[in-house]
Amino acid sequence: MCHGHLDPLVSAARRPTAEAELEKLASVMPVGEGLRRVAAIDLGTNSTHLLIASVDPQLRTFQVLLAEKSTTRLGERDPETGDLSPEAMERARLALRHCRELASSHDVEEIVCVATSAMREAPNGLAFLQEVERDFGLKAEVVSGPEEARLIYLGVLSGMDFAEHPHYILDIGGGSTELILADAGDARALTSSRVGAVRLQRDFIRHEPLEPKRVEFLRAFIQGCLEPAVEKVCRRLEPDETPVLVATSGTAMAAAALLAVDRPELKGRLHGAEFSRDALDALVQRVLPLTPDQRRALPGINARRAEIIVPGLLVLQQAMEMLGAKRFVISDRALREGLIIDWMLRHDLIVDRFVYQGEIRRRTVMHHAHKYGVSISRAERIAAFALELWDQTRGCLHRAPESSRQLLWAAAMVHRCGLRINTSAYHKHSWYLVQNGELLGYSHSEQRVIASLARYHRKSLPKKRHESWSPLSQDEKALVERLSLLLRLAVAMDRRPGGAVKRVVASCTPKQLKLQLEPIDVGDDLSLELWSLQTCAPFIESAAGLSLHSELLGSQQPLAV
Repeated sequence: MCHGHLDPLVSAARRPTAEAELEKLASVMPVGEGLRRVAAIDLGTNSTHLLIASVDPQLRTFQVLLAEKSTTRLGERDPETGDLSPEAMERARLALRHCRELASSHDVEEIVCVATSAMREAPNGLAFLQEVERDFGLKAEVVSGPEEARLIYLGVLSGMDFAEHPHYILDIGGGSTELILADAGDARALTSSRVGAVRLQRDFIRHEPLEPKRVEFLRAFIQGCLEPAVEKVCRRLEPDETPVLVATSGTAMAAAALLAVDRPELKGRLHGAEFSRDALDALVQRVLPLTPDQRRALPGINARRAEIIVPGLLVLQQAMEMLGAKRFVISDRALREGLIIDWMLRHDLIVDRFVYQGEIRRRTVMHHAHKYGVSISRAERIAAFALELWDQTRGCLHRAPESSRQLLWAAAMVHRCGLRINTSAYHKHSWYLVQNGELLGYSHSEQRVIASLARYHRKSLPKKRHESWSPLSQDEKALVERLSLLLRLAVAMDRRPGGAVKRVVASCTPKQLKLQLEPIDVGDDLSLELWSLQTCAPFIESAAGLSLHSELLGSQQPLAV
């Protein structure tokens, strides 16, 4: 066994009416050129999943257009022969017909279909897949356990920033559990164990609620099944490494949904959310005494998942104990997304998956900006100003950690996306779109900060009654309070679509923030930009206790604001 702990994942006055007209004049880069559509089908032990994606060859990313799931329970096989039951095969046929029709209606150029544990083990699995190919034109590849683990790794890699940390990836399926040790550079260990929620429910659970002796038996059985995998991943660890545990797929998402009931800040999106081992233990103790009917009434999970949630939770709990994990992070990307990434690799749309992973944050932010018609050139100018201010005012206006610099950049790139909805109160629309969008590579907390920075770059400072403010933690609020001032100032310096400010020089005293602007065109007095900065002065004074002075670079007569 390997033990250790998991590192925790880790306002302006009224603008002139001319702003709306200026925004209309802003150039917008073309979006959607050369998009390609592909579908991925995962024929699993518990469910059949369909994902239809729009692949952007230029940004080397994809957008999920449709995600569907049908509970087909292929793992409910004949107890004597191990064959897929006629009922299970019929459920799968109906689901696959549905998938095929949906894929055709979206004009996909290719359908990638794989089958996993149930099909690997069923004696009649191959014959069934031949029927599927004959009847629906779907050629499904039966993937091995390690290949399934590799695809899961690619899927998680596409949606999460590994940075410099090694990660355990745990995928608890219906018939198997994949455990992976990986970092941003490589998958060090790919394992697959023949233990899953449907398999355990089918083989060992006859009466519920479970008696204590049966629970202890299941824990021991799960431990025995997982030991070879745990030993393998632990052998690949360096002595000083403490991996982050990422949990994905059905059981993990169901556990997260149950745990999120008491965490309103997680409403709407679980990807990147973090949960403690203590919280999981408490959940298991709460669920174990329940009857199947009582579990079906639990908020956050559907009835079919409730039927197999107990063995799934026991696998998650036992895996965390064996790995010494104190916390786990949720990824809503897994095998299906891995199939899309694998398709992109095979079609030379991604040259190097490790470079791809390293660029994930920038790529997903750019995709979000493109999606909502943001002027990229203008957003990049504002982002550059914001980062200059971050660098030059650190220690006086703010004392934010180094990691916050990248969050400020992201917020600057997407803060105008709300203009796609309405110019009125667009900062509120931006908050909603970012808060509920898909910013891959960012934790749930980081996404909240980015959304809040976009929200508070203009108009009023944060207030307790604001829907966007109350869910934030104290640390997040402290970060947003100061960094939103930097974005506010950066936006004020870029009032013209074509830009007028070349650079900004900032300096601080205990009582004053001084900004010096250098124009792009020599002789430009930057009166519009200096006036715009003047409107920020009350907010700098209120939030930071500093008076604001601005002037042209080299001017002898500063404009006090």
